[in-house]
Amino acid sequence: MTPLSILDLVRVTEATDAGEVLRNARDVAVHAEGWGYNRIWVAEHHNMIGVASAATAVVIAHIAGGTQRIRVGAGGIMLPNHAPYIIAEQFGTLERLFPGRIDLGLGRAPGTDQITLRALRRIPEASDQFPQDVLELQAFLAPAGPDQRIVAVPAAGTNVPLWILGSSHFGAMLAAELGLPYAFASHFAPDQLLSALELYRSRFKPSEQLSRPYAMVGVNVIAADTDQEARRLATTQQMSFTDLSAGRRGLSRPPIDDIETYWSGPQKAQAQRMLARSIVGAPGAVREGLQALVAETGADELMIVSDIFNHPARLRSLELIAQAGGVSAISN
Repeated sequence: MTPLSILDLVRVTEATDAGEVLRNARDVAVHAEGWGYNRIWVAEHHNMIGVASAATAVVIAHIAGGTQRIRVGAGGIMLPNHAPYIIAEQFGTLERLFPGRIDLGLGRAPGTDQITLRALRRIPEASDQFPQDVLELQAFLAPAGPDQRIVAVPAAGTNVPLWILGSSHFGAMLAAELGLPYAFASHFAPDQLLSALELYRSRFKPSEQLSRPYAMVGVNVIAADTDQEARRLATTQQMSFTDLSAGRRGLSRPPIDDIETYWSGPQKAQAQRMLARSIVGAPGAVREGLQALVAETGADELMIVSDIFNHPARLRSLELIAQAGGVSAISN
């Protein structure tokens, strides 16, 4: 049985505000814990009116405070936006508050545009230091030495588990070199999925954190009681990817009956390429899709993105996915 986890996009919709979707994210985690999901992550994005998780560590504390067992973390923190010392302080604090439940996934992209990057007081070249920043962060989370003059308090000694996130060979090679778990973002960039996983596994070097490769695969899954309803719910995400390719940053839109009325030919091609790994359908189709993906990739874990406009429909989707994946434990 492959563990299932959730990436919550904390999407602001045309029918909600940021406060409501943050409360919804916590509600998702409460239900997910009962359904047997392994972890729930949120991601850092800036200057996007449709995403409410910019203050990622704060959102993680909000979610973890409403749950008891499920792991909660960042999928991820865009490390070039921050001093590693500050991230160590933040996530070390989270680990002290919620011991044994915090994950820290790290990305190299800025998670925003160049103008916003300047507002963050960072330079585009900061991403070049990503490998060194990961090592510095890891050192601050390790136990402090007797003569260490700069200590990340209260983070030192927490050893918060790090993950490398990626959608290319760069992240795969870095995760392998450092002996860290690797999460591939095939929910929006599936092109190099198989080659990146092969590279990661073939080059993996054991570390204190991890003795063998551990790969998690991100995948969009929309489940409903019928195939037709699932396909309709999926139009929300299809419209979001269409807007993304057109340079529009908007709120999440309600589903429509015919997606062909929304996108142009080139937009459709681009969205379908980015969503190529999506699994959409009733429970039987979802079960087959999850099994096929695990068989093809050898994934140790799947990170589910179920981007649905309506909160109750999203909860139903995640419940059906848990049942299809064989992880459902408790009915909330």
